[in-house]
Amino acid sequence: MPWRDLPRLVAILWRLVPMVVSFLRDRRRWIRRGGPIERSPAFHERRARRVVRDLAALGPAFVKLAQIFASRADLVPEPYLAALGTLTDRVPPVPWAQLRAELQQAWQADPDHIVDQLDPSPLAAGSLGQVHRARYQGRDVVVKILRPRVEAVVVRDVRLARAIVNAVYARFPHHHVLGFRVVLDEFARHVGEEMDFEREAMQCMKMRERFLDEPRLRIPRVETALTRRNVLVLEFMEGTRIDALDAQIARGDVSPRALVETLIESYARMMLRDGVFHADPHAGNLLVDAEGRIVLLDFGMVIDVDIPVRKALFETILAAIRRDADATAAGFFALGMVAPGTTPDAMSNLVRVLLDIAYQDTAMEDRARAIADRVMRELFNWPIVLPGELVYFARTAALIEGVGGRYDRHFNSIKVASPVVLKLRREILTVLLGDEGTREPIITFAATLGALAGGATAVLSRTWRRWQRTPAPF
Repeated sequence: MPWRDLPRLVAILWRLVPMVVSFLRDRRRWIRRGGPIERSPAFHERRARRVVRDLAALGPAFVKLAQIFASRADLVPEPYLAALGTLTDRVPPVPWAQLRAELQQAWQADPDHIVDQLDPSPLAAGSLGQVHRARYQGRDVVVKILRPRVEAVVVRDVRLARAIVNAVYARFPHHHVLGFRVVLDEFARHVGEEMDFEREAMQCMKMRERFLDEPRLRIPRVETALTRRNVLVLEFMEGTRIDALDAQIARGDVSPRALVETLIESYARMMLRDGVFHADPHAGNLLVDAEGRIVLLDFGMVIDVDIPVRKALFETILAAIRRDADATAAGFFALGMVAPGTTPDAMSNLVRVLLDIAYQDTAMEDRARAIADRVMRELFNWPIVLPGELVYFARTAALIEGVGGRYDRHFNSIKVASPVVLKLRREILTVLLGDEGTREPIITFAATLGALAGGATAVLSRTWRRWQRTPAPF
């Protein structure tokens, strides 16, 4: 580690070490011995707020990582999961004078000579970029500007965070620590792409072309003449965040069922048909316009998935549809989702619990609560690790489950998904299986995405939400 990084490492550890020690004491009062400390729900709420405050203070790399962990119910329990989710839209803005200077350098001209009505007040402030409204050639646009010097800061902080997690894993090789390391590795692999706005513009244009035939989904047009590596100019699209639609739904302007169906169909096409999908799905990137159409924003994180991975995922989903725990567990092994040292029998038992929850009858509350209590007791020791691209699949599953559950307490992703994805079976199976896919029986794809959305991460997300008063497992 370069000596120049030492002050930053100390600053990171100053924030993280007390946080980690506090969580360790939940299980052992004196870290290595003693019984667990009783923690009240109020304590967990207070600590969740402190965690968010400390991560926000550490800067953009940690804010971005927190956003990823906000969809990982297999690694993070409530109320910490919900608290981390607030970091999607609570990032302090960069002063306008600094951003204006960045614009002038990128465009080699006074920004007011290039666009009209450039608003110095941000429309949104993200961890990596900031968005401002303007007009260009008579059209309403948004100007997204990369935070000054953020690239060097992120590269340094990711390097230090990986060093810290690797050191912890060498001493405590728990699968949860491994899960954190996998997320960090995947984040390090893609965060550079997310800070290249020319690449984001290209991905946005490709995604817009792929979905030209989908009237329920809107993707903004790119103003290529003004786009640079650190500046992205897009068509302005107005809408309400997908998690703030209570008034529209109460008035009957928006159907939550139709909303979830559109999400499922769109992401099924991305993930299984195209193998190229929007991997940063959170409420700040999904709006609903006045006509009830979903507006998809922010294409900085777009992930390519090879056909072999999609086939393995597909086979695992089919096993889950059949409620075949052994075959589903074998699929988890094939996808690299199982921590080292886990036996097939142990994994099959875990999958049976997950499938019980995924297919549960929501009216059977007593049985559901019994299953949930079992989940809560055993979650910390469950050996699920999401490798590579599956980190982002999990975010999508959590998004669908979260939107559905927000507006319908009895939401069941499998029941909603079945009729939606049925019509997509031929085009997706043809891509995955070639000509054989066109002869695949209808039943094989009847609930494919539903099983995905009702998989381990989404199921755990639902469980946390329904039984939040259960003590955190660590």
